[in-house]
This record gives sequence, C-alpha cells and structure tokens, in this order.
Amino acid sequence: MARNVRWTETAINDLKEVAELIGKDSQYYAAAIVQEARAAARFLRTFAERGRVAPESNDPNVRELFVRSQRR
Repeated sequence: MARNVRWTETAINDLKEVAELIGKDSQYYAAAIVQEARAAARFLRTFAERGRVAPESNDPNVRELFVRSQRR
C-alpha cells in the first residue's frame, strides 16, 4: 500500500542548503545528492517502516532516512 510522503519545510530548506554547499565544488555531486534524497523519500511510499521515527517528533508517522551522512 502506497503512503503519502510529505517533506517538511525544514527538510526542503536543508536539502537546498546541502545542494548549494556541495554545488560550490561540484554541480554534478550536488545534483546526485538531491536525486538520492528524493529517491529515498519515494522509497518510503512503499516501505514506510524503513525509516526510523524522527527523535524530535515522537510521532511514529514521522520518519527519517539517512542519505550518505546526511539525515533527511
């Protein structure tokens, strides 16, 4: 069963900041990290239990995944 995945404003802003920082050295790797983060979020649609509960929320419906060393 597919689930709805919503990005928080904080997560969107964090991803933009990471992409901008990486993009200063490599636009290629900046695009790659954004693609990986978006793919991880799409994966949660089907495998929602894969992510861990975000510790700051204590809501079992709020999950997070790590993309490389970045938490998203």
